[in-house]
Amino acid sequence: MGEIIAGFIMIVIGAVITLKSEALFHFVGRIAWAEEHLGVEGGSRVFIKLIGIGLIVLGILVGTGTFGDIITDIFSSGGRIGG
Repeated sequence: MGEIIAGFIMIVIGAVITLKSEALFHFVGRIAWAEEHLGVEGGSRVFIKLIGIGLIVLGILVGTGTFGDIITDIFSSGGRIGG
């Protein structure tokens, strides 16, 4: 039950970050690394949205209980998932 709640919270936070990325951008300002390496105008805004989307995906994995399985498979089988 705790995984479902944690996953739901992560999804909600990720959605808020993604939907309110402009307000968050004005709060934190430009992110130099993102502006330099993402190769698009407004790299900071894209980076903030990517963080939000990543958190949503991570929340889905945690909520469904597959995050632990994926991590276990990666680190216990020499990097081969499922085997």
